[in-house]
Amino acid sequence: MLQILSWNIQQGGGSRIKEILSFIQKSTAQIVVLSEFRNNRSGSLIRAKLLDQGFGFQFVSLNASDTNSVLIASKLPCNSRLFVDRKIPFDHSIIGVEFPAFRCYGVYLPHKKKHSLFDVLQEELEGEKPALLMGDFNTGFNRIDQKGDSFWYTSELKRLEDIKMKDAFRHVHGDVEVYSWYSHQGNGYRYDHVYAHEDLLPLIKECDYIHAPREQKISDHSPMIIKF
Repeated sequence: MLQILSWNIQQGGGSRIKEILSFIQKSTAQIVVLSEFRNNRSGSLIRAKLLDQGFGFQFVSLNASDTNSVLIASKLPCNSRLFVDRKIPFDHSIIGVEFPAFRCYGVYLPHKKKHSLFDVLQEELEGEKPALLMGDFNTGFNRIDQKGDSFWYTSELKRLEDIKMKDAFRHVHGDVEVYSWYSHQGNGYRYDHVYAHEDLLPLIKECDYIHAPREQKISDHSPMIIKF
């Protein structure tokens, strides 16, 4: 079984790194996608400890130490794909890795800021190998992934469906109401997603949010685990 963990660890992890690493280890995931990862001392510690856990292949987008980015760590051999050559705003917000059978992209998309990252993603996702796309999208579908209608980029999510990328959680669970992040006012939002190419859908065994780490304040986001 292949298990992948996707998690926004909240501003690089800070004083919560020990608990974050403990959860990752207990998850038994072979691939980990961490958003809001930071290239600072805390980030170096995370990478070193992940190496101790067997994540020998690690890739992080290139950016300043205080900027939220994305780390992909894998126990399985893979090659990386960076996007800094595009010279577009927020190019550090996407990173990709390629395995023999599929590609995996991790994202931390800007919140309510203009960007063209979905255009880049659409070009990448239409490659020869089936792809997975996961992370903190900072958007969803209005009146479905939140009770209100404040999401940006919902039309871009529909474009993903047009290129055969499907919401893995909805594929498994249908229209159940669930949120991965809550505001201080108690309003829920499903910001965190896994999109899988339709060729991969028959292989999905589970796709779930694990709310305990958020409830325990290890992070302000619920991690997602998908199993194939």
